Amino acid sequence: MKFTNQADSNMTSLKGEFQITYAELVEIFGAPDHGPHDLGDKVTCEWKLKFEDGTVATIYDWKMNDTPMREYAWHIGGHSMAAVDRVIDCVDMHRNQLVRMIREHQTV
Repeated sequence: MKFTNQADSNMTSLKGEFQITYAELVEIFGAPDHGPHDLGDKVTCEWKLKFEDGTVATIYDWKMNDTPMREYAWHIGGHSMAAVDRVIDCVDMHRNQLVRMIREHQTV
């Protein structure tokens, strides 16, 4: 699933949460647009994504003193629930690819 980190996240709001580490987010979506450790008002780290179908999604922490590096319930924002679907699809595709790579390596 293709996406860009050039998204207008104006008027997005919380649509869901999912458990993942900061490192895995960076593997999948690249460096965050803000953070880590930007001590803003309520967010220390955020990704702003626009998917090929036009869906806008944000991934961010909420009211943390510092960016969580371990597994954390990251927030997904968007204009609709499609934002959650797109983000979770990307995470699932990434994880499935890792599983395939591990299985292929074990059979060698």
